[in-house]
Amino acid sequence: MRLQTVETRRLYRQIADQIRNLIENGEAAPGSRLPAERDLARQLGVSRPSLREAVIALEVEGLLDVRVGSGIYVTAANERHGAADLADASGPFEVIRARRLIEGECAAHAARHASPAQLRAIRKAHADMLRESKRHHNPLDADRAFHVSIAEASGNSALVLVVQTLWDQRVGPLYRALERKLEYPAMAVETAREHEAVLKAILARDPVAARGAMRRHMDMTKARYSKDWKVER
Repeated sequence: MRLQTVETRRLYRQIADQIRNLIENGEAAPGSRLPAERDLARQLGVSRPSLREAVIALEVEGLLDVRVGSGIYVTAANERHGAADLADASGPFEVIRARRLIEGECAAHAARHASPAQLRAIRKAHADMLRESKRHHNPLDADRAFHVSIAEASGNSALVLVVQTLWDQRVGPLYRALERKLEYPAMAVETAREHEAVLKAILARDPVAARGAMRRHMDMTKARYSKDWKVER
């Protein structure tokens, strides 16, 4: 008896397969615009974040072209390229939800257990973020250093590894493709302001406030990447 391995597929990939089938069956012609994101999510019976993850995955694959301020278009066959390797990629909103849970606890533990040297490292990472935010609207290296330094201050090396792994997903092709669509000049300033609230709570040795500030930061991150494609001109 031959059995095939049962594959647990991420929801965004299941949604992407449905849209891909429409394209391959000719129900969505090259150059045509798909229904608005809200309408498409309703037709598929899924949330807008899950639909957005699927759309971005298909754009990375080359089947769709998301034009901010216009809509989602099916690309012409001669404009398509080979599929990117997304087999191990978590959806961006999955990553944000995981970070909210895990990094909230990291911040709380850091407020309780951080040594003076670790507090200095967090403060330095925040200062670096402020400096880099004047040069670029999304300084990823400085952003990562802030979050990893908090995980290191939690006193749990396994949490450090988890945070680093989540950051590998956060800078992967799927997450970055979505992020590039919605980046804007003030984004780094807003992020640094949210970081400052986390830093202040940790320095005050207030784990409840630190957890809350980190979770609010993740909530604001989700809101930034949930904005409508059709931005005002």
